[in-house]
Amino acid sequence: MSFTIRPAVRADVPAIREIYNDAVLNTTASADYEPRSLESRYAWFDEHEREGYPIFVAQTDAGEIVGWSSLSRYKERIGYQYSTENSIYVRPAWRGRGVGKLLMPPLLDAARAMGMHAILAGISGDNEASLKLHAQFGFEKVAHFKETIYKFGQWLDVVYMEKLL
Repeated sequence: MSFTIRPAVRADVPAIREIYNDAVLNTTASADYEPRSLESRYAWFDEHEREGYPIFVAQTDAGEIVGWSSLSRYKERIGYQYSTENSIYVRPAWRGRGVGKLLMPPLLDAARAMGMHAILAGISGDNEASLKLHAQFGFEKVAHFKETIYKFGQWLDVVYMEKLL
């Protein structure tokens, strides 16, 4: 199966929301408990577009959106302006099939084009697939916060990984 990786358009927001909400309800990849509304996802998309932060989607030849990735503002204070945070989410049936590996390079290229210096990833400590994916692209573990997230009746660590550009 081949995929097209392309910049997301507003029409992709329902699929992006569906993929994210599945992660919220069924994984520890997000610290959210409640699914996001379609309106909130449109607002998120519009804010990214307005601020110049990219969102990419992985689309099958049949037109199905099977994953997405984005860069986001790391922190509001001006001193953080050259740092960004990344996100990658993949539809359950497509996890472990290389979609994340295809979604990462456009993020790295976009961060360089934006003049970013650092990309940060906050990853649940039990998310081995994400930790491995980031390491494959040269991200290094820079912090490990113990029992920072409480979800599904358990305490979870958060590992921060960073890639300097």
